[in-house]
Amino acid sequence: METIDWQERTKLLIKSNSEKLSQSRVLIVGLGGVGGMAAEMICRAGIGKLTIVDNDTIHPSNINRQILAFHSNVGKSKSQVAANRLLDINPKLELNVFDMYVKDENIVELLKADSFDYVVDAIDTIAPKVYLLYNACKFNIPIVSSMGAGGKTNASLVKIDDI
Repeated sequence: METIDWQERTKLLIKSNSEKLSQSRVLIVGLGGVGGMAAEMICRAGIGKLTIVDNDTIHPSNINRQILAFHSNVGKSKSQVAANRLLDINPKLELNVFDMYVKDENIVELLKADSFDYVVDAIDTIAPKVYLLYNACKFNIPIVSSMGAGGKTNASLVKIDDI
């Protein structure tokens, strides 16, 4: 049986940067609508090492908007469901899973857990979000942050900016 490189199309797209991507380390905090999708797409792109963090479980109300949410997953840990899915996509992925609620006290420790190249902030609670943003900037770690959009329906009001 012929072995097919599942990253073949990615390598065609990003050429020599695929090696850099495979050596990169990303932290994703929050695995809901934004974080779950970000984790999957970053994994599919061929990231080498991924750390995911979430303490929530999947609820029926998540099914309409979260990639991890299925009727069969209701009540299960988002971080564990994500871990299984990501390793099914890329069994060679170096994956760290933290099934914990992110609070001010553990954010610095989390950021120091690895030499992250990027952080994805998909937290839906304001205090830890601000503390994560502050400390990622303090440690010079580039961060992409998704701000709340619950109940908002006018996509023309979306802003992309540097804070």
